[in-house]
Formats: sequence, C-alpha cells, structure tokens
Amino acid sequence: MRIRLVATTALAAGTLTALSAVPAQAAEYDSALKIRGIQYDAPGSDSNRCSGGNTAEEYLTIKNYSRSTTVNLKGYVVKDAAGNKFTFTASHTLQPGDYVKLRGGNGTDSDTKNVVYRDNCNFMWNNDKDTIYVYKPSGSRADVHSYTRSGSDADRNGYITFHG
Repeated sequence: MRIRLVATTALAAGTLTALSAVPAQAAEYDSALKIRGIQYDAPGSDSNRCSGGNTAEEYLTIKNYSRSTTVNLKGYVVKDAAGNKFTFTASHTLQPGDYVKLRGGNGTDSDTKNVVYRDNCNFMWNNDKDTIYVYKPSGSRADVHSYTRSGSDADRNGYITFHG
C-alpha cells in the first residue's frame, strides 16, 4: 500500500510541476475574439505628435475567429503590461471572420473600414517588449500575448502575427 501511495504522490507532483511550467501566454481562452497581430513599432522614426506624427501606424488587429457568432466590441478592454488601456465605448460589430484594427492617434472610427482610433497620440506598445491583454466586458480575459523584438519578430519589421 505504501508503494502505491508514494507512486501516486510522485505522479501528482510531476503533473503539478508540468502544469506550473506552462507560461500564462500559452493558455487558450474561451473567446471568439483574439489578437491576430500587432504592428508594435510604427514604420519610421517614432513621433507622437497629433499633427504629423505616426502613432496611427501602430495598431493591434483583433479578429472574430467564430464561425457563427457575431461579437460587439462595446465594453471590451485592451491593456498593456504598464497598465495603458483602451476601452471600446461604442458599438463595433464583428461578424464571423471579421477584424478591426485598433490604431493610435486620431481619426474617424469605421466599421466598413475595420478601424477604431484610440484618440490618443501617445504610443501604447513598447518597441522592445510588451504584453497585450484583451478583456471581455464581463472582466474575464479573452486573449493575452507577450512579445520581444529579439524573440518574436524574426524579420524585425515591427509586426508580429499571433493567430493567423
């Protein structure tokens, strides 16, 4: 009986060790809405001026990966590791397979052009590394991804794809 208990305890400990070794970013969340990719480093020299700057060239693409569910973005929250956040305050409907680009800077939101502007001329994403969080209106996490320029962006073009 003692041998069986020791083996069971060792097996359980090994399972716990294996589970704790999985990074948080690897978790798949029960959400149709996921981060498709990010242009974390806007092309050219960074300039966060509202007039003539390039913050609108920095964007996050969020896609509805569902085959049948329409998602309204109202109430969804996007954050970074430093706590910068954007809340979708207006209704933006994503049909199955549809996407939206959340851009920096100022502009006119458009469902037909698949774009929402943060109305903030400061860059949100760090050029060296960051973590992106997407939260549902309920507060539960929809998706999360971390990146580093050296480890995630092999061609160093400032764009990373997460869910193809």
